[in-house]
Amino acid sequence: MVFQLPTDLPLELTPFAFLVGLWRGSGVISYTAGDDEIKTEFTQTISFTHNGDNYLKYESNVQSSDSDLVLPSEIGYWRLARDAQAGDPGPGLLPATGERDIKTREDLERYRNTEDGFDIEAGIMQPSGISELYFGNIKGGRVQLATDAVLRSPHAKEYSAGQRMFGLVDGALLWAWDIAALGNPLSSHASARLERES
Repeated sequence: MVFQLPTDLPLELTPFAFLVGLWRGSGVISYTAGDDEIKTEFTQTISFTHNGDNYLKYESNVQSSDSDLVLPSEIGYWRLARDAQAGDPGPGLLPATGERDIKTREDLERYRNTEDGFDIEAGIMQPSGISELYFGNIKGGRVQLATDAVLRSPHAKEYSAGQRMFGLVDGALLWAWDIAALGNPLSSHASARLERES
């Protein structure tokens, strides 16, 4: 399938263009928690969508190949890391009251970082009571993210940090995720290879 830049993609989201769409594939979890070694294969669907605003909506659903295991879904929002402006809606349900400063390609280029990419942020939530705030970089077909903060419900399992990498390789979306959880330092947790469906 040949990738085409979405015609309705806001200019501010063009660095994320390669991610937009629906992806399906499979991966593997391999993680040690205490005396338990968790190994399982899974199938996954990821979607990156937008509603014309300055963020992508991220949604991930996974299903273990072991029918006895239930794996958590995720939902979140990805965007350029930049200061809020009068042209941005929020907080809460407050509407935008002005304009944004990215109106041309030249405006967007002002946000390019010294590594020739763009600084980004992502907020990702899991139904288990864990919310992560990631900061990172997007450059070409590659994303690097690391948690800046983790918010946990007092009822959630211990989880203190995460790092994620996404890369477009020969038209496929590959990702790897390292976590620090359940008393373990940051270490490899899961990875997958997904193909674009739309």
